[in-house]
This record gives sequence, C-alpha cells and structure tokens, in this order.
Amino acid sequence: MKLPETTADGNVYAGTFGGMILSVFSNLFIEDLLRTIVLAIVGTIVSFVISIGLKFLIRRFKR
Repeated sequence: MKLPETTADGNVYAGTFGGMILSVFSNLFIEDLLRTIVLAIVGTIVSFVISIGLKFLIRRFKR
C-alpha cells in the first residue's frame, strides 16, 4: 500500500510554527502576569503590616 505524498510549502510551516509560538507565549504571559500581580499585592500588604507593627513597637518602647 502506497501512502499519498504530501506537499507542504513554507506557508504551512510558517503558519504552524507561528500558531504554536503564539499559543505557548500567550499561556506563559497570562500565567506569569497573574502570578506577578498576586505577589505584588501580597508584598504590599506584608510591607504595610510590618510598617504599622514597627511604628507601634517604636512608640511603645520610647515611652
């Protein structure tokens, strides 16, 4: 049984490669962006709480 010959030109390869790259990068960028946003929010909250706590301790020990 002879298999049919397939012909693929540069457009098919470019389209396949481009679609693969865009799908991989879109998933990575969204995941990294969400992780960055969450870590920035957590860092801001922790920094604020530590600042308030240190200010409270400094005032308490100065008296």
